Amino acid sequence: MNIHEYQAKDILKRYGVRVQEGIVAETPEQAVEAAKRLTEETGTGWHVIKAQIHAGGRGKGGGVKLAKNLEQVKEIAGQIIGMQLVTHQTGPEGKKVHKVLVAQDVYYPGDSEPKEYYLSILLDRAKGMNVIMASTEGGMDIEEVAEHTPDKIFKEWIDPAVGLQGFQARKIAFAFGLEGEAFKEMVKFVTNLYKAYVDTDASMFEINPVLKTSDNKILAVDGKVDLDDNALFRHKDLAEMRDILEEDPLEVEASKSNLNYVKLDGNVGCMVNGAGLAMATMDIIKLSGGEPANFLDVGGGANAQTVEAGFRLILQDPNVKAILINIFGGIVRCDRVANGVVEAYKNIGDIRVPIIVRLQGTNAEEGARIIDESGLKVYSAVALKEAAQKVKDVLAEVA
Repeated sequence: MNIHEYQAKDILKRYGVRVQEGIVAETPEQAVEAAKRLTEETGTGWHVIKAQIHAGGRGKGGGVKLAKNLEQVKEIAGQIIGMQLVTHQTGPEGKKVHKVLVAQDVYYPGDSEPKEYYLSILLDRAKGMNVIMASTEGGMDIEEVAEHTPDKIFKEWIDPAVGLQGFQARKIAFAFGLEGEAFKEMVKFVTNLYKAYVDTDASMFEINPVLKTSDNKILAVDGKVDLDDNALFRHKDLAEMRDILEEDPLEVEASKSNLNYVKLDGNVGCMVNGAGLAMATMDIIKLSGGEPANFLDVGGGANAQTVEAGFRLILQDPNVKAILINIFGGIVRCDRVANGVVEAYKNIGDIRVPIIVRLQGTNAEEGARIIDESGLKVYSAVALKEAAQKVKDVLAEVA
């Protein structure tokens, strides 16, 4: 589960990680009040107005701007709130901005020049360890750094049996070329950041940039946090940070029916039980000349209700020209799935796209008979190759 920058910073502060202070606002008037409060608390005269969406590249898209007075705070907040922000991570359709973070300006003059760094923590599945990735090229897209100057990326793997050791945090601070107070601050920053990552069962923490201020403080200017959905039952407070306005409406609806759904750009809807079978089904659709319109896993206990919910989700996509249901009857019996398909078809009513149902496993022959004798515009298949051919045929008919 992704969360907003302001929420990520709230988590970091709980673990003693110094952050760029800010207050979230949903209207220009709230932004002005937030700026006044920040000025009182931090002495900040200038403020940074930052769009809050689940995507990177906000600055390049016009979603991060500096305001030098309260009039500019109101004006800029009014421009950003409600805009359709397009970045390299949102796609051409962009994301609507519903709120902004009014943050303190931390690039103030001092005894030394401010310096930006990059830090992230994630799981290296190949090694079975967490890895801290660090770079002196903060503020840049890490993909560009990896492509053009890979020597500027430092990695430190953490043995989960012993956790982050002090010498490892110091290695990172040394890799940044820090010394004195800034060195000590960075060691503390890395140590607390890693504790936050582990304690929250996160999949990724990314701080870009980590800033060394002109007076040698180390703080997080930005924060991207991805939480492991499977561990949210242990973190009720973090689960409440979910913002469904940032998610695809169909995926939100699917989660209410305990369906695993991801919308894609194709023309053939898929309904499958099991992630591996879903991947194979999408491959066979592509081989037959179609493109998968979604990933939809109804799980091992598919019944009439889940099948109907799946149908309704798929049919909301206007690009869908056919639906392929591919069920392996292990835990669930194929005849029950077939009855569920027929019942769902009748409940929904006006279904104008052809449906191919491929059932294999327990009571597969009986399931095929139920489909064939239903009198509905539903085609049964036994072999995966046969299902692919029927997909190809129906696509040719609607072309």
